[in-house]
Amino acid sequence: MIFLTVGTLFPFDRLVRAVDDAVKSGLVKEPVFAQIGRTSFAPKNIEYVKVLEKHTFDNKVADADYLISHAGIGSIAIALERNKPLLVMPRMKCFKEHVNDHQVATARKFEQLGHVLAAYSVEELPDKIKELSTFRPKPRASQADSVARRIAQFLNELSASARQ
Repeated sequence: MIFLTVGTLFPFDRLVRAVDDAVKSGLVKEPVFAQIGRTSFAPKNIEYVKVLEKHTFDNKVADADYLISHAGIGSIAIALERNKPLLVMPRMKCFKEHVNDHQVATARKFEQLGHVLAAYSVEELPDKIKELSTFRPKPRASQADSVARRIAQFLNELSASARQ
C-alpha cells in the first residue's frame, strides 16, 4: 500500500491530483490511501480522508510499503525514523501552495543525501513513482557532536564580539 500524505495546514491539490491520475492511468497498481488535508479536490481513484488522528496516521505509515508526501520536515523525519521509502514533491510558492520555497530546498538536501526521492514537477512524478519500489533510503545518522561544535563556535564568536 502507498500512503499519500500532504499535511493538514495547506491544500496540495497538485500532488493529490497527480497521484489520483497515476492510479487512473494504471501507473500505480497498488492501493493508495491518502490524507489530503483541507482541499476542495476530491480524488476519484484513491481512498482518502481529509485528516487522520495521530494513532491512525502512525498505523497507516507502519502499514505502508511506500510513502508519497509534500517535502515537510515532519513527513521526512517519520519516513526516515521508520525506514520507509519516501517520494516527496515540494509545495511551491509559484503555485500559491506555500509562502516561500523552503520545501524545494528541503527536498534537494534530503535527496542529495540519499534519504528521499524527489519530484519537482507533476511531469517528473511518474518516473519517480516507478523508482519508488526499488528505492532504499540511506539511514540518517545523528550529528549531535557536529551541531554542538557549531553552537559552541557561534557562542564563542558572539561572546568575542560582545567584548569588543
